[in-house]
Amino acid sequence: MKKHIPNFITCLNLFSGCVALYFIFQNELVYASYLVGLAAVFDFLDGMVARVLGAYSEIGKQLDSLADVISFGVVPGAMMFMLLKRAEGDLFLPELLPFAGFIITVFSALRLAKFNIDTRQTTSFIGLPTPACAIFVASLPLILANGELMHFAIILNKLVLLATIVILSFLLVAELPLFALKFKNLNWADNSVRFIFVGLSVMLLALLNFAAIPLIIVLYIVLSIFNKQTA
Repeated sequence: MKKHIPNFITCLNLFSGCVALYFIFQNELVYASYLVGLAAVFDFLDGMVARVLGAYSEIGKQLDSLADVISFGVVPGAMMFMLLKRAEGDLFLPELLPFAGFIITVFSALRLAKFNIDTRQTTSFIGLPTPACAIFVASLPLILANGELMHFAIILNKLVLLATIVILSFLLVAELPLFALKFKNLNWADNSVRFIFVGLSVMLLALLNFAAIPLIIVLYIVLSIFNKQTA
């Protein structure tokens, strides 16, 4: 039975993504954002449980990608669609523009397909992981719900949202080495970048609440680049 436990957790990831889509259809983006966070927790746990139990399987690998393309591909794409519908600014083809949100979905699928056949990504990542991209997008409704007028002016701007879509889509498939948050031991020498990232992330969350989440994703990328240069 133990070989099915990681797959069950992966299915919880997928189920969370499906429920998130329901809330997006109801224009309840805050609830959807929390479900993206829950899906990310399940996505982290299924791999950890598989390592602990030694319950790796090919079906588990494929199921994980299928779940991720929904929870961390379709969901953030649909969320961007709704944000673009709310956003202000006069741009061309206003009725069609919100569909640009699904560009994230397309590039998330490409990123997951590359990951499945890329043997370089066993202990680290090449390109932004789809959960990190989805968490970035999911943080935007939370910032709006708990933020100030300044946040509305910045986030609910069509140019800002379009630029975010382009940058995130590029990072998903970029040849950019990023460290994984997998602690094989607690030695500082082996995990210094991870300890620094976790420490700074906790500080940012304490100071800025949900507004810290996009900064944490940026911090993750910056520290990965610095770690690669000093390696």
